[in-house]
Amino acid sequence: MTDSMNLSTTERLRGQVDAYKEAASILTEVRNPAVLLSLLPSAARGFLVKRGKQGVPTLMRSGHEAYFDWTYTEDMPQMRDLYRRAKQNQWDAEVALDWSTDVDPENPEVPLLPYEFFASERMRDVGIDIRRGSREDLRLRHDISSWMLSQFLHGEQGALHAAAQVTECVQWMDGKFYGATQVMDEARHVEVFHGYLTKKLNKLYDINDNLFTIIDALMHDDRWDMKFLGMQIMIEGLALGAFGLFYKVTQEPLLKELLKYVIQDEARHVHYGVIALREHYKIALSSKELEERQDWAFEVALLMRNRFMAHEVYEERFQGALSRKQWNELVLSAPGMTEFRQTMFERLVPNLRFIGLLDRRMEHHYAQAGLLKYAGGKDASQLTGDEMLADLDARPMPMVGDTTVTAFH
Repeated sequence: MTDSMNLSTTERLRGQVDAYKEAASILTEVRNPAVLLSLLPSAARGFLVKRGKQGVPTLMRSGHEAYFDWTYTEDMPQMRDLYRRAKQNQWDAEVALDWSTDVDPENPEVPLLPYEFFASERMRDVGIDIRRGSREDLRLRHDISSWMLSQFLHGEQGALHAAAQVTECVQWMDGKFYGATQVMDEARHVEVFHGYLTKKLNKLYDINDNLFTIIDALMHDDRWDMKFLGMQIMIEGLALGAFGLFYKVTQEPLLKELLKYVIQDEARHVHYGVIALREHYKIALSSKELEERQDWAFEVALLMRNRFMAHEVYEERFQGALSRKQWNELVLSAPGMTEFRQTMFERLVPNLRFIGLLDRRMEHHYAQAGLLKYAGGKDASQLTGDEMLADLDARPMPMVGDTTVTAFH
């Protein structure tokens, strides 16, 4: 096993070339030319310039219009109800969570992730000798956990900015009231994930290039509904699936309690998103504009499914010891990542149908991608945070299998 700091110049160059090839492969994955064109500038900033990994703040110019309503009309009862609920369910992270909890990220008795999530002994097939329960196995679980939680943190900062912008742009006063509570929620989420990563896990990874690309594209888009669609439905939907899976499998009590609070907030956020976008898409968009959003949502859903490969862990731990392609195959086939993708689409696809982005025109695309089977599930307007948590608690724990790939069902 070779740490990245010890890599030779040749290995570094090879790794850089592999990274550029990976970035270029987006060209073949995004089939819709208009969507590809819209993502290219952000992909260049994310994959080539590496703006998310330069160790300095990133400036993203946004040209949206703020919408003022001087009549203060109460025009969306469902949003007003969400606003009341959000006010009643605000929580103080310093009070609600027991930060005195001792967290040892490599304690086999209280694992952040179960062995079966990544099943590290599979790496022996590519020349990495890691045995179940070994120090290297526990360290890898620590790294994977820190990487996932780091991406949660970065996504929450994106949601913080997007929520603030949408609150300015949204055309319903009740939506502005609710949006203000979401800004507070997102700030709190940034606080708790950063605190957990830096104080308990002592490890924080840079933002993944794929996630940076999507956030960058949304922040530069001057259409409020695209910011809303990307953050509120796509990224928050992905987050809900990931939060739910992590909540179910972790045995670390502070993390489990933290995720319980965050899941309840996020369920409200996505509920707000589907109400706002369904109304907007029904009355405000032309058929051409609606089709543009349908195509964009589908392509981005596939990117999110296929491209979150924990390359930051690979570059830190395994670059030079195995190829990027080998690492990608390991991540794609990891039992926990397989379950994560399923959980993500269970949350996402019903919402896309509810807001009108999965209609008859799009059904065959989702069917070909194996995603249409999720369309009949409950959308965010039918599922509260408490109901989501109850469903997670009622599900059987993931199966404990042997050292081969074991499905998490």
